[in-house]
Amino acid sequence: MQTPKLFTLLPEEYVSTPDGMTVSQTGDLILSCPNFADTSMPGCVVKIGKDGSIRKWFDVPILEETGCARPMGIEMCECGDLFIVDNQGWSGAEELMFKGRVLRVRMDGDTVAGTTVVARGMEHPNGLRVRDGYVYVTQSMLSKVKDASGLLVSCVYRFSVDDENIEITNTLEDKHILTTFLTLNPACQYGADGIVFDREGNLYVGNFGDGAVHKITFDADGAVRENFVWAKNEQELVSTDGLCIDDAGNLYAADFSANAIAKIDPRANVTRLAQSPDSDGFNGELDQPGEPIVWNGKIIVSCFDLVTDEGKVNTAHEMPATLSMLEL
Repeated sequence: MQTPKLFTLLPEEYVSTPDGMTVSQTGDLILSCPNFADTSMPGCVVKIGKDGSIRKWFDVPILEETGCARPMGIEMCECGDLFIVDNQGWSGAEELMFKGRVLRVRMDGDTVAGTTVVARGMEHPNGLRVRDGYVYVTQSMLSKVKDASGLLVSCVYRFSVDDENIEITNTLEDKHILTTFLTLNPACQYGADGIVFDREGNLYVGNFGDGAVHKITFDADGAVRENFVWAKNEQELVSTDGLCIDDAGNLYAADFSANAIAKIDPRANVTRLAQSPDSDGFNGELDQPGEPIVWNGKIIVSCFDLVTDEGKVNTAHEMPATLSMLEL
């Protein structure tokens, strides 16, 4: 296995929890920071230059009703706008439940020109990808949907990039639901999380609690043809958080619970690429990895470093927050 290295320590004055990442049209690394570890910090977006320079780019526009924004999944589309998940309800605070949003932050070069709400009222939106004029968003919990098994249902929503103010009911009546998932592991009822497309347009979604990656294929008209468990190996991958893919079609999954990164080859073979013990991450250890991304020939990993419940290697949150690095 690889030994992860430190990519960077993040500025303590405006980052306590890093999460999603994307690459700008100019090649900069863009990082969303929900800052759940210190909610006095506004949720923000950080830009990291190819020279390693770091700056706060902008604070994500708040929801007036709650006074906050908590950005997680993020992606820059071809037009240069940013699509961002605002997961208001991640903390479980009752007053923030069903307040989640999908935002389109309209950019004018390096400046925010305005914000459009694509969808609102979501329970637990998480990962996000943009492809061919559509925005795909995982929702890790649909607590209003009661399956006969008693197990958790989650889903992926699909919106047009031009949609505005879609009111989500968090039930199966939502016409924008693309496909649903059932999390079979009773010990970890947390569902759809990481999300990524391959070059052929197949969609992959991590079912967090099952440590599984689902593959979703499509008909010519864009309807779902299949949704099936494509990769799973309980010894090599315990939980499936953020996903990314390289040019050779290898997927990389953040194993949030096990402080690890797994590699999944195009034949669905799962191998643990790196793993770290509980640590502060200051030497580059994987300190509760949330999302990986391929950038400049490396795998950069955001370290969420916050959740300490049963089944997690992580036992404490430390500052400063960190990004780790692996060889591709």
